[in-house]
Amino acid sequence: MRLRKLVIRLINLSLVPAIITIAVESANAADDASKINGADTCWVLVSAALVLLMTTPGLALFYGGMVRRKNVLSILMHSFILAAMVTVQWILFGYSLAFSPGSAIVGGLGWLGLHGVSATLPNPDYAATIPHQAYMAFQCMFAVITPALITGAFAERISFGGFILFSLLWTTLIYDPLAHWVWSPAGWLHQLGALDFAGGTVVHISSGISALASVLVIGRRRGFMREPMPPHNLPLTLMGAGLLWVGWFGFNAGSSLAANGLAVSAFVATHAGAAAAALGWMLAEWTMTGKPTVLGAASGIVAGLVAITPASGYVAPIPALIIGFVAGGLCFMAVRMKTRFGYDDALDVVGVHAVGGIWGALATGLFAEVAVNANGANGLLFGNPRQLLIQAAAVSASIALAFVGSLILLKVVDALVGLRASDEDEVMGLDLSEHNESAYALEA
Repeated sequence: MRLRKLVIRLINLSLVPAIITIAVESANAADDASKINGADTCWVLVSAALVLLMTTPGLALFYGGMVRRKNVLSILMHSFILAAMVTVQWILFGYSLAFSPGSAIVGGLGWLGLHGVSATLPNPDYAATIPHQAYMAFQCMFAVITPALITGAFAERISFGGFILFSLLWTTLIYDPLAHWVWSPAGWLHQLGALDFAGGTVVHISSGISALASVLVIGRRRGFMREPMPPHNLPLTLMGAGLLWVGWFGFNAGSSLAANGLAVSAFVATHAGAAAAALGWMLAEWTMTGKPTVLGAASGIVAGLVAITPASGYVAPIPALIIGFVAGGLCFMAVRMKTRFGYDDALDVVGVHAVGGIWGALATGLFAEVAVNANGANGLLFGNPRQLLIQAAAVSASIALAFVGSLILLKVVDALVGLRASDEDEVMGLDLSEHNESAYALEA
């Protein structure tokens, strides 16, 4: 009898700590769940959908109207297939590499297959009032659009197989680590104090500089600078620009990760930057060429959206207007330089995204103020010259990773599967040669 009582007592004593642990964990989970804010969650999910809208159909139409008729399906396909491929990559391992706890250089493997990424509980390291999977889904859309931006540079001459392999490797080995550098609490640029509210370095500088590397490796289109290559359908491009403008509110204002005053401030800054840039581009083009163009207006809107992206959550409306207006003129001049240097950036990715992104990141170091965002820092014009130096360091690091990394990946892909479509395929057009389809099938 004594032995039985002793055994029961030992069992009870051993169960008590476990019961206490389970109770504490359950209480903590319930407490975390109580912090979830429905309005914040709704705003972030809507913003994620708006960012997807930017890629498909926004960017697809924007680029699709600018290529020649024989290549429109090819460029549309790039955006749509990236939305599928990068999403799968992101769920399987990309999100873990970008955001899970790891080193200062790259995340770990703890969130493979979204293991531990809850649909009901938040991750306070990133957002305390929305489920972790909501944050993951929002960031997924950023990962989708970034390689899609690069496709405008090598449009009309890349093989589909080369595009697929390069995009997958680029997202894994360049985008994911750079996102970790800037947005993960452990990332070295984050630790340095670099400010990038919605992707000036991670999205625009990385894609624009990688676009430059790609056109240098792949080479010019047949007939470049010898025969006209006008956009085949500017209404499509203008429609795409409009969708990008609308979607960009999710891109920037959604990066507040809450339905609050910061979202409002980023929304206003985004709209101001785009509007001012459209006027800046138009004025520069009108002055230099004598005529303002529809393509110029659309390009100016995108240039302003690019430039205001890193600053949108840190600057007031007037600085946003300045950033946008300067971006319009600056990116117009940068686009004109491609013929002088002789590189074939088919759809002006370098001039708009690389130059606009660099200006926006540096402008953040000029105009940021803690009165707008207490989690940011003051810039040079508000008494903190160090912030401009930090922004310059982030720009330099992003350029180095994107350019050198892309050169290596392009060479590897070219050796494995080939990058360039054949001369015959390029003359025929990639719609027929790569996809056996025609965008405009007119009956006799």
